[in-house]
Amino acid sequence: MSVATITCTASVFPLHGGDIRAPSAVFDQIFEVFLLLGTAVGVVVVAYTMYHALKYRDDGSDEDPYADKVERPQMGEMPTGGTGGRKVFYSFSISAVIVVSLIAWTYSQLLYIEQGPDPAQTDALEIDVEGYRFGWDFIYPNGHTTNTLYVPQDRVVRLQVTSTDVFHNFGIPELRVKTDAVPGQHTSAWFTANETGTYTAKCYELCGSGHSLMTTDVVVMPQDEYEEWYAGTNGTDAGGNETATAAETGQRIAADAPATIGGAPA
Repeated sequence: MSVATITCTASVFPLHGGDIRAPSAVFDQIFEVFLLLGTAVGVVVVAYTMYHALKYRDDGSDEDPYADKVERPQMGEMPTGGTGGRKVFYSFSISAVIVVSLIAWTYSQLLYIEQGPDPAQTDALEIDVEGYRFGWDFIYPNGHTTNTLYVPQDRVVRLQVTSTDVFHNFGIPELRVKTDAVPGQHTSAWFTANETGTYTAKCYELCGSGHSLMTTDVVVMPQDEYEEWYAGTNGTDAGGNETATAAETGQRIAADAPATIGGAPA
């Protein structure tokens, strides 16, 4: 049963293969595999326990119903053993195969998340992300800067994330993407969104009194709508008033907040 479960799992949830899968889909699959196997193991253990609890329950008599079937050890004698060792061996062997298979499969999935799709096989959109107290700037390849992240549907988006002041952490929980924003350094992350809509990006590193306000929208658009939007940017700030207002708000909050280093008071 365990080997069949592993075979079924491998066929339904293969190693990452050649298709580009969103990080959210990968993490969901890891959860589903562990849920499936955990449920199967739980059912087997409970069923095995209940079966033996009923089979060997006390019937109220003083006679041993298994006296002629089992060689009981006697006081002062060394037990001669029985067939139980083979069962233990098989149990540990099957358990080891399951655990090693899970470790190898999970590692391959996390390695895919860490490395991302092959750049030579993907037309990835490169976007620079700058965090500041308390907002985000998204800089597109043509120099266009906006406080809202616009991305096309079903396309790999690669983010180069940094900070202009203290430690931040950029994350989009619905898309399962998260990375540090470190002053003077760039960290990378990638994602692809399979469904259009508006998501929320947040800061996950305590960075000051305005930390809870450090959120922004992530708008996922169909490819044609994104191309139309991008063509109209012309390397200018999107909504200059919006950018200025966000920056002024961040500066005003920062002026009232204590200085921090890496989210901790200086």
